[in-house]
Amino acid sequence: MSRFQVSNEIFKDESVLFEDWVPEDLPERKRELDAIENALNPVLRSGVAPHNTFIYGKTGQGKTASIEYLLYEFTTAVEESDEVNVGVDVINYSCAQDTSSYTVVCNLVNKITGHNPNGHPKKKVFEELYSTIEEMDDIVIFVLDEIDTIGADDEILYELPRARANGYLEDTWASVIGISNDFDFQGKLSPKTKDTLCEEEIHFKPYSAPQLRSILQRRVEKAFHEDALSENVIPLAAALAAQDKGSARQAIRYLYKAGELASSDGSQLVTEQHVRDAEELIERQAIQKGIRDLTTQDTLTLVAVLSLEVDGDVPARTRAVYSEYTDICNVVDADSIAMRRVRDHLQDLAMIGIIDEHEHDSGVRGGTHYRWGLATDLGTTIEVLEQSPNRIKDITPIINQ
Repeated sequence: MSRFQVSNEIFKDESVLFEDWVPEDLPERKRELDAIENALNPVLRSGVAPHNTFIYGKTGQGKTASIEYLLYEFTTAVEESDEVNVGVDVINYSCAQDTSSYTVVCNLVNKITGHNPNGHPKKKVFEELYSTIEEMDDIVIFVLDEIDTIGADDEILYELPRARANGYLEDTWASVIGISNDFDFQGKLSPKTKDTLCEEEIHFKPYSAPQLRSILQRRVEKAFHEDALSENVIPLAAALAAQDKGSARQAIRYLYKAGELASSDGSQLVTEQHVRDAEELIERQAIQKGIRDLTTQDTLTLVAVLSLEVDGDVPARTRAVYSEYTDICNVVDADSIAMRRVRDHLQDLAMIGIIDEHEHDSGVRGGTHYRWGLATDLGTTIEVLEQSPNRIKDITPIINQ
């Protein structure tokens, strides 16, 4: 008998649970959608460029889905309107792999024309982008997702919105919608860039448990057969996600994995236990993914945070983490590095979601500093680290010393 048996007792349409599925309605984001609509309305009112907009919030808060949903309605309205005499092009681009304005510009030109100007001077690269924009419709809206990856090199966020005012564009307008998962990125923008980009600022707050229940209920109606879920599955998946990140993506992932676990064990009903098993499995997979490629110094830094976590001394300042780190280096006979480099490793670990970075203001005299703590389950993290290829021998005694 084949290992693969067709069974549809749980799922009706799994694609509704995929990350790229765009919902037909987003009632939980009405306030944010109204703000985005207000930023776009100058096109429909007067045929001029929309406001430059900065959208920020943690991952899984519906930022990208809201933009996709609203821009589809917006471009349709522009095309069907007899009163709007301008054309609109929307360029969606993820900056996730870019670390500078230069690479973003090169990749935008490549996305639009198929030609990548990488290697040419920055001035020429920008000129090529402007030339490309001039050949497009009257208004070009650049949606730059995960724009925070460019760090302090924010030139594109200043240049693009001001391209027409500075004489680089004559027949077209260029507007920018920047999307960031980093709450702090906006504060790191140069004053001139912030003044240019942030005509509209829209903050997507984490979803509450009731909001997540509503989101899951709509997905369930499309994705699962009727009566395939026990009564408390949706409330539990929503509560677990709300307590962690307030992320709709996370809640949907719990629900989807729970359905898969129920289907694979031959159950006709998704239960609360399936949801709890799904949460544990997804947590473990996320930790394994984050730990898999850690360097020796990454690992030593993480072990220092784990040790402080066990002792209840978190969130800890960089100085405290460094002190623990040097003690651990002495125990395992490893070469230690300077504190500023350990801070870099802490930031790298925070970026991949293994530890949390907390900005703390000590007042005018104390200034701003960062404190660090574990972002994942302590026991699971230790277990995964002990089993990883880059493990430190006998990690448990080190942490509990």
